[in-house]
Amino acid sequence: MSKRESISRYNLIIKKLRKQSATFNEIAEYLSIESELQSYNFNVSKRTFQRDIEDIRSIYNIDVQYDFSQKVYYIEFNEQPEFNERILEAFDVFNALNISDRISKHIHFEKRKPNGTENLFGLLHAIKNKLQISFTYQKFDEEKASKRNIEPYAVKEFKNRWYVLGNDKKDNHIKSFAFDRLTELEFSKIKFKIPQDFDLNLFYKYCFGVISTKEPKPQEVILSFNALQGKYIKTLPLHESQQILDDNENELIVRLEIFITYDFFMELLSLGENVKVIKPQTLINNLKASYNNALKKYS
Repeated sequence: MSKRESISRYNLIIKKLRKQSATFNEIAEYLSIESELQSYNFNVSKRTFQRDIEDIRSIYNIDVQYDFSQKVYYIEFNEQPEFNERILEAFDVFNALNISDRISKHIHFEKRKPNGTENLFGLLHAIKNKLQISFTYQKFDEEKASKRNIEPYAVKEFKNRWYVLGNDKKDNHIKSFAFDRLTELEFSKIKFKIPQDFDLNLFYKYCFGVISTKEPKPQEVILSFNALQGKYIKTLPLHESQQILDDNENELIVRLEIFITYDFFMELLSLGENVKVIKPQTLINNLKASYNNALKKYS
């Protein structure tokens, strides 16, 4: 059996179990039908199917389990919904890349590629084993790069960029560092302990993007979107705290509980005339000033 057939069979098994749990006979019947449709041999014995489950776990990090009471196989998801979604998203992208050589004229990927992802595995290793790391870091607003010694706590993705979050030993403040500005990564044998009161989800609970703040509490932000933009905002909320206050044929009004960081401010600017800030006044004033400065460049 060719590797192409094996990979295709893994994909079919995942596709089947994503929809609903199934018995081995139901899976085998599905593979038999696909064999006829695709002119491949996807038929498997129960022993081969068990090996397939192990391969699927190893390649895709998708865990297929067996329910002895109902006698069905199902995909065991992590307790974090966003993690599950990204795993399946990665699976879909993997499949698209796998066949793109045959349909290259019909698929178009984002040309902007994130840099530094080659460090992702190493950083996760350091986080898992609680090892201090060091690297050279180039901030955009500074001419010279600096050497950093970090206790890495987590990695985070935002707008197609990856960041490592950790305690900077220089001042013992928790900061984020972009992968694409990080070079000369080294791993030490020095162990560290993550503070017991540190909670990654709580750390970013009221944040938009990767920038955190030392403010004591988030602010109430009320935004009004035109009807068309409102449809986008409803399907992809700006923040997990988003609540709909009014939704009619003319506008969508939402409430957020959030820290007004640079990331969030830039997101509002990117929405332009499609959004109007109703509250707070300080945010309104800052947006007005930014728009006025932009207009001056064209006057």
